[in-house]
Amino acid sequence: MSNLSFVTLVLIAANAIISFKGFNDYSFFEKYKFNIGGIRRGEQFRMFSSGFLHVDTTHLFFNMFTLYIFADVVINNMSVINFIIIYLGSLLLGNLLSLYFHKDEFHYSAVGASGAVMGIIYSAILLRPDMDLYMFFIPIPIPSYIFGIGYLLYTIYGMKNQVGNIGHDAHFGGAIGGYAITLLLAPWLFKTNLIMIVLLALPIILLFVLKKMNKI
Repeated sequence: MSNLSFVTLVLIAANAIISFKGFNDYSFFEKYKFNIGGIRRGEQFRMFSSGFLHVDTTHLFFNMFTLYIFADVVINNMSVINFIIIYLGSLLLGNLLSLYFHKDEFHYSAVGASGAVMGIIYSAILLRPDMDLYMFFIPIPIPSYIFGIGYLLYTIYGMKNQVGNIGHDAHFGGAIGGYAITLLLAPWLFKTNLIMIVLLALPIILLFVLKKMNKI
């Protein structure tokens, strides 16, 4: 369980303040959300600002609670600066993947820190593959790497079948961001966790193979 480091507190506060502003100000929400048409008009700031907006308090709570759980794993095994790089880089990669998959859908919109949070989760899994995770309604611990692989496979299924009103592509892009940036910043993982690196790479490879085959 995280001890809520200062940088995590700042991120949670920023998400809460900006999200609550968006809840009560429709024009603010519309201006800063992820929107393909707006981005293609040159409003690239949406690629970052959308990551601090949320649909409602439930959406905000689950993202921030998940960040709270995993943040210190990354901070304690890397550094505060690297944690921020992974968080913001994963946010950007998540939105870039959404832009890639929806580039011709000018009305496509999305908000949320999910891409950034997924990046932190996957960074934590790489750093601590021995962690056990407890999921709602599942009374037994799940090894973190099993969760990581399973969630990416579910996300591919969600993208292919458009399951729910969820930005599956942003989640996947964020996970790729956390995975890739962590390996760039901590290349020693190739010596200590090579098997986990390969296993977590398989769903990422599968996604792009399916895209190449026009199966997704």
